Amino acid sequence: MTTKHTTTTRAVMLAVMLAATPLVTAGMTAPAIAATTDDLDRDSQQALQTLYRLNPLAESLSHKAKAILVFPNIVKAGLVFGGSYGEGTLLRDGKVHAYYNSVTASWGLQAGAQSYSYAVFLMTDKAVKYVDKSDGWELGVGPTVVVVDEGVAKNLSTSTLKDDAYAFIFGQQGLMAGVSIEGTKISRIKR
Repeated sequence: MTTKHTTTTRAVMLAVMLAATPLVTAGMTAPAIAATTDDLDRDSQQALQTLYRLNPLAESLSHKAKAILVFPNIVKAGLVFGGSYGEGTLLRDGKVHAYYNSVTASWGLQAGAQSYSYAVFLMTDKAVKYVDKSDGWELGVGPTVVVVDEGVAKNLSTSTLKDDAYAFIFGQQGLMAGVSIEGTKISRIKR
């Protein structure tokens, strides 16, 4: 990991922690960083099961996916400047293959904090190789990622899959409107 990347990650984590303080007092006390690999493994599996209950298309995609990135708890906070951070797992054949973090920095008209989960279904060997070999994957650059919302879900089936990856955002809680993962950087971490 480069020094620039480490400094940026620490700055975003600090901004998220400072801005997320109101969440703790509001009763949202789920940690953004799992205490152990066992916790992260369990939380990732639980998040995936929740997604499958909420969206059966996600479960159908899982049967064709080469791998799945699962981020069970992302914390996003901001007051003009903001950021989000969370850790997750890369699952291959239902088993944890590696650990990753998800970091986003943002600025603009924003105030509040929220938490959410997301999963990215990697449908091609090219996408899996890119995630494995890159020094961080900025969503929107590299393999094509389609964020699956209600409109996309109506027109998507396992027989019409053509993109490298499909992302589902779910479990939103908090005081901030809307979630976007575009520009998020996903990087492999040692755990």
